[in-house]
Amino acid sequence: MKFKKIFSTAMAVTLAGTLLAACSSNNNNSSSSSPSSPSASNTPQESQASQGNGTPAEFRFTIGSEPPSLDPALMTDAQSSIVASGLFDGLTRLDSSGVPQPAIAKNWDVSEDGKTYTFHLRDDAKWSNGDPVTAHDFEYSWKRALSPDTASDYAYMLFYLENGEKYNAGEADADQVGVKALDDQTLEVKLYTAAPYFNSLIAHYTYWPVNKNAVEGKPEWAADKATMVTNGPFLLSEWSHGDKLVLTKNPDFYDAAKVGFDKATISVVEADSTVMNLFETDKIDWIGAQAGAVPNDMVPKLVSEGKAEIKTIASTYYYLFNTQTKPFNNVKIRKAFSMAISRQAIIDNVTKANQTPAFGLIPPSITVDGKSFREMYPDKDFSTENVEEAKKLLAEGLAESGLDKFPEVTLLYNTNEGHKAIAEAIIDMWRKNLGVEVKLSNQEWGTFLESRKAGQFGIARSGWGADFNHPINFSYDLIHPKSGNNDGKYNNPAVGKALDDSLLAADEKTRVDLIAQAEKIALSDDMAVLPIYYYTTVTMVKDGFADVVSDYAGHLDWAFGSKK
Repeated sequence: MKFKKIFSTAMAVTLAGTLLAACSSNNNNSSSSSPSSPSASNTPQESQASQGNGTPAEFRFTIGSEPPSLDPALMTDAQSSIVASGLFDGLTRLDSSGVPQPAIAKNWDVSEDGKTYTFHLRDDAKWSNGDPVTAHDFEYSWKRALSPDTASDYAYMLFYLENGEKYNAGEADADQVGVKALDDQTLEVKLYTAAPYFNSLIAHYTYWPVNKNAVEGKPEWAADKATMVTNGPFLLSEWSHGDKLVLTKNPDFYDAAKVGFDKATISVVEADSTVMNLFETDKIDWIGAQAGAVPNDMVPKLVSEGKAEIKTIASTYYYLFNTQTKPFNNVKIRKAFSMAISRQAIIDNVTKANQTPAFGLIPPSITVDGKSFREMYPDKDFSTENVEEAKKLLAEGLAESGLDKFPEVTLLYNTNEGHKAIAEAIIDMWRKNLGVEVKLSNQEWGTFLESRKAGQFGIARSGWGADFNHPINFSYDLIHPKSGNNDGKYNNPAVGKALDDSLLAADEKTRVDLIAQAEKIALSDDMAVLPIYYYTTVTMVKDGFADVVSDYAGHLDWAFGSKK
């Protein structure tokens, strides 16, 4: 997910990001975190008494910015997806370990060649306006996300469907796309190639259904409580833009017995210090995993006291280069900027949450047949940190670009104390090691995402958290030329071909080998982006809450939690 799965992780983590993302591209949080700025008065409501006396069970947390969109076809970030995970339900839903579980789909059949799925939907799922949720809703929604008129950044997630990419490119009609409602409870899906992770992929929000009657003719349907129609465990009861969202339990949800909270209050709070104050004064119940962040300087003490927990997650914090404009259209200059920083120094002195230095994009938490991808394909030989070599490459790159000095460049980040601290440390390293000056600029989350998408940056912060547990989610999404989340516009045909070939691979080993090949070309040869670290998330939760956790990707998994 973009953090754009943009991503945020608790403390200097990211995030989605979202992300999103995805989700990411893209996350939004401390050390990968978020924006929006509420005033001091924009705080969550005080907790009511205990649950034993009939007081509604409430869960209170924060997000770093106003959700840019709650439309499943348009979401790209972790902040939006955390909210929307309580409002929508898809065919499957990933548990906190990233394993797909049945949701609207009770069960499904798969053809012998792995290309045709037949989903059998439950008949008791309803929209919040009382309409039944049917297979026709999924067919409509998937084709809507693919439609070029929708302009979904995540449309490529549905390119697995037969003729999905062609429809998105205007080269096929909607009725040629490989998804069809055979009746109200039966959805037939035809893929152009077998995808063993498809059951996980369809849990992503781009595959969630939307209500046709609510959407058609109302472009802003997902921007206001009055026009939102949803099908998840919660209903959107209040949306005070820039302040908070209040979700209440959906009494008509098909699995309402498993929904333990009567209410969730989600406050928009940008500053980590404010989030921490709210937690300490018992005004929120959770911090971390894209939902608020522990201030970096407080992490070591809180962890040592057992008040906070550090968890390794499947997310990566990195910087984007605008590869289409000078000076970063030159690979030697990109490599120089990567080689001139000390990742471990950033972790030790700034983020302080036991992150792992990153030289690739795919984090160690992503597994293949139970093995860490990074153990199978180490990233340590992708690049080195070498100041003298960096100086040499910078000089050569400037000469090749016809530049007699380093031009004015701005590093763009989304407003957040953790992101700012990281950026200031890195800019200082570039100043001392390369003799170059880079300006800093911050924007609130929604504006930041728009600027990145428009290529209005020289360098920009980014984070990516897993949408599903497979390395294709960090490669195709971030470095394929056609990906809507490739905001640096990196384009190497050899990388695109390797990733395209991986989708057609006859076996998983060949598939993953091709993904690893593509990543190595992009990072070792081309320095397509500047990886900084593999995320951890720092979490804190009040006593009495159960099944409220950071999931494997570093997003808050809360919708089926409970309070004693």
